[in-house]
Amino acid sequence: MTYNSILKEIQTALQETHIPIETGTFKSKAPDEYIVITPLSDVFNLYADNLPQAEIQEARISLFSKHNYMASKEVIINKLLMLNFTITDRRYLGYEEDTFYHHFVIDVNKEYEIKI
Repeated sequence: MTYNSILKEIQTALQETHIPIETGTFKSKAPDEYIVITPLSDVFNLYADNLPQAEIQEARISLFSKHNYMASKEVIINKLLMLNFTITDRRYLGYEEDTFYHHFVIDVNKEYEIKI
């Protein structure tokens, strides 16, 4: 069975933004703007002959920014849509007064064909 990773695909897709990216948590000193990718789920929704035919992987992309995040948000969304990600949710979670970051999230999923 071949293995696909939505996390790796997102990291590759967003490298061109030059915004630092981590998975799970940002481990080093956080810059003024960064992205954290969090896996949400891996599910087999489509079955035929008792074997799954596709896997749907979901992840959350959290954009943290100490300045206006709107331009970065649009670049990220456009990149994801051009690469056939499905955006299932996007929302502003708020301004974090203790860290001075705006927090915006984009939830995505992608279907991967399974070859057994």
